[in-house]
Amino acid sequence: MINFRTEVPIPKANKPISYRKNILMVGSCFTENIGNYLQNHYFPVLTNPCGILYNPASMAECIDSLVREKQLVASDLFYANGLWNSYHFHSRFSHPDRDTALSTMNHSLQTASIRLRSASHLFLTFGTSWIYRENVSKTIVGNCHKLPANTFSHERLSVDWMSELWEERFNQLFNLHHDLQVVLTISPIRHLKDGSYENQVSKSSLFLLVDKLISRFGAKKIGYFPSYELVMDELRDYRFYASDLLHLSELATLFVQEKFNEALLDAEGNSIINDIGKLIKTLSHKPFQTNSPPYLEALNKVEEAAKMLITNHPGVNLNDLIIDINQKKGS
Repeated sequence: MINFRTEVPIPKANKPISYRKNILMVGSCFTENIGNYLQNHYFPVLTNPCGILYNPASMAECIDSLVREKQLVASDLFYANGLWNSYHFHSRFSHPDRDTALSTMNHSLQTASIRLRSASHLFLTFGTSWIYRENVSKTIVGNCHKLPANTFSHERLSVDWMSELWEERFNQLFNLHHDLQVVLTISPIRHLKDGSYENQVSKSSLFLLVDKLISRFGAKKIGYFPSYELVMDELRDYRFYASDLLHLSELATLFVQEKFNEALLDAEGNSIINDIGKLIKTLSHKPFQTNSPPYLEALNKVEEAAKMLITNHPGVNLNDLIIDINQKKGS
């Protein structure tokens, strides 16, 4: 039989992800894609408590804040473009009112810090080893918040520097949470604004970083999911990209998600997520009249199926699914 694509082998996880355990995910917009899919299927996952982060240094800063249970103070924020911002948070946390911005950021840190301590898995997606450093404070920033380009210097982090940084972070994490399983991946999204050659060197540096960390801590502590390889080697076609030819299309994201589920979810998790997917498809249908008897009857059937899921999987929390169905019934 002729094979028309290079298939990437993905071994099953030594410690699979379960609906019964919390997960924390930190990293690039690819992390958001995976995390949002899991959240939409009522998985107990918390994604990007500091917002989207691309470089390993900013991600390490986020993890350090969670481990140490840090809280920001007013002087940590700066005012620009009509908003109060933090260099360590995505602009979605920025706000015209300083107290609101500060409260939102600290609440997110506090929630994620609690989640980290009960999480079975930490999922990290490295996007680029290129960073922006604020010229005055020399701080590596996670977000430039549309400040003038001359506010920052642009540089690439060395493999050794990133490795030392993350060895320290993982020692922190494993001392805090001995049973934590870390899963690393490298975003398949290219950062061509850095240059084509520079992007390749950046991704190569991230691969070397991942390899060093797995060698240092062992595969039982740190696993690897080949999202980059799935896109570059197995899909390998511009039809799987969005119109900007950089980000992935919805179809490509779904393909990677299916591979993620097969490799990382336990058998119960795969069964539940498939069943919930069918219910979500039914719930996504938009009726002409939300109070019509046929639509309400359909919602009742979905609710019955959801309650059967809960009965068949005792201990799994699907309360949010029932709440969503009841909200639609009351709309």
